[in-house]
Amino acid sequence: MLADTSHACRPGVMTELSERTKANMDVVLEETCRQLPHGGDHDSRRFIAERLIEAAQSGHSTLGELGIVARRALAELIAKNG
Repeated sequence: MLADTSHACRPGVMTELSERTKANMDVVLEETCRQLPHGGDHDSRRFIAERLIEAAQSGHSTLGELGIVARRALAELIAKNG
């Protein structure tokens, strides 16, 4: 669950994400991972979560924006593993 993290890290930069953004990230991660067998394994969930964190740090915090990022990450995972 992403909301447990109060800060997101980039090398040399510490950016605090709003509670709304963290909640949106959680929702999008869960919705996206439902498309994976058994809700996704740890590595798959982590891959998508890392993409969501990067997007949020870049200012993309709405459900729509994060959903696009998560779907792209999911498509990349499927292409890489399939």
